[in-house]
Amino acid sequence: MPSPRLRFAPSPNGRLHLGHAYSALLNAEIARALHGEVLLRIEDIDPVRCRPDLTEALIADLAWLGLTYPDPVWRQSARMSTYRAALDGLWARGLIYPCTCTRREIQAAAGHTRDPDGASLYPGTCRGRPVPDAPHAWRLDMKRALALCPGPFSYTAFAPGAPDAVRVAHPARWGDAVLGRKDVPTSYHLAVVLDDAAQGITHVVRGQDLEAATDLHVLLQRLLGLPTPRYHHHGLIRDEAGEKLSKSLRSEALAALREQGVSAGEVRARLGFGDRTMSG
Repeated sequence: MPSPRLRFAPSPNGRLHLGHAYSALLNAEIARALHGEVLLRIEDIDPVRCRPDLTEALIADLAWLGLTYPDPVWRQSARMSTYRAALDGLWARGLIYPCTCTRREIQAAAGHTRDPDGASLYPGTCRGRPVPDAPHAWRLDMKRALALCPGPFSYTAFAPGAPDAVRVAHPARWGDAVLGRKDVPTSYHLAVVLDDAAQGITHVVRGQDLEAATDLHVLLQRLLGLPTPRYHHHGLIRDEAGEKLSKSLRSEALAALREQGVSAGEVRARLGFGDRTMSG
């Protein structure tokens, strides 16, 4: 069995908040219990929102929390050729197709049908059309994918101090998901499964808001011949109104807490990890 390997993979599109701190610290805690390691991966595929200064800021925030990671730190922006090659392979197998639809067009065509994230479920408008000259995304042809890999699909869920459990996955509920964006040759879903496999990740620890995405990831792993890690989807840190902390809601950043004189030890204790140095 390979040595346990986890990863913490933030996006540099804003400052880290307590929700990120909890996930990073939990990854470190679980890695220690498993006698494994945690890698840091920068998920910076968005060329507009992700900035180098925010990458440096998040690394500084993690160091302030007492977290260290082995080199090299992977940046997804440096792996576009890998993602493009995977898209090319899926295209050659007839498993993806180009899509020029706008968000408004998809909303109008989908009606009230939604995917697990609450977005309009794509109705397949562009399926079967030739590759256009206009900018286009690349969508998974879910029907063909399931014909090639009919399932059933499942993955192993783990939790500290509890026996493993098998979870049934239902990738069809994602429909023809985007695997390549109009501006970059990948999406979160494609990049994460390729990178987890390339880095030898055995255990994925991430928030419950990404639990449904695991269904799609299991299918992509099957299509691409990649291993499926074990998964743990932890609870989310929420504000006083019950909303999950997020950059879009301008949740209080770790940097702001630091400026207020809050210590890293106090943050760790507040999140249930005690005042001790933790390494990845």
